[in-house]
Amino acid sequence: MPNGDRFSFTAKNGEEIILRPVEEYDAEDITAHIEAIVKAGRYLQKEEPHSVSEEIEFIKEVKQKENMYTAVERKGKVVGIARVLKGELEMKKHTGVFRTWIHPDAQGLGIGKELLNYTLRWGEKNNLHKIWLTVFSGNEKAVKVYEKVGFIIEGRQKDQAIIEDQMEDEIFMAYFFDKSKK
Repeated sequence: MPNGDRFSFTAKNGEEIILRPVEEYDAEDITAHIEAIVKAGRYLQKEEPHSVSEEIEFIKEVKQKENMYTAVERKGKVVGIARVLKGELEMKKHTGVFRTWIHPDAQGLGIGKELLNYTLRWGEKNNLHKIWLTVFSGNEKAVKVYEKVGFIIEGRQKDQAIIEDQMEDEIFMAYFFDKSKK
């Protein structure tokens, strides 16, 4: 899927959702929506959101390195993102780390599944061998969604995070484009 590809689908509630490359003008929406997620402090590994200018610089860098940074657009606003940052070292260029978030108001509409499928198509078209991610053990719903599309658990770091006063493991998951590797 080339960087310019847009994909639209109908969410479970009948709304049109657009998945498209992030543009610099999206920085304001992204920083505003991520602030609520960061404040919740549950599953996003970030304690401070970027400023709008920092987000613009990050968007430029992602594009320059030909990585994936996808906006989830709902009613003209960015309500989520997904990105894959390819390994920068020669020995790791065949891999990419996946990160995503969807604003709570947009969850439960089937966006996550479509976003994952979009990401996997991008990885395949960009000749990645593997996309990997980490997820906290308390986020069982996310683990199930990742497994449903073909991610496998590669490992686990015990008691890696304290979330809402509870120890949680960090689970390493990966999707292999060469199915013989699973």
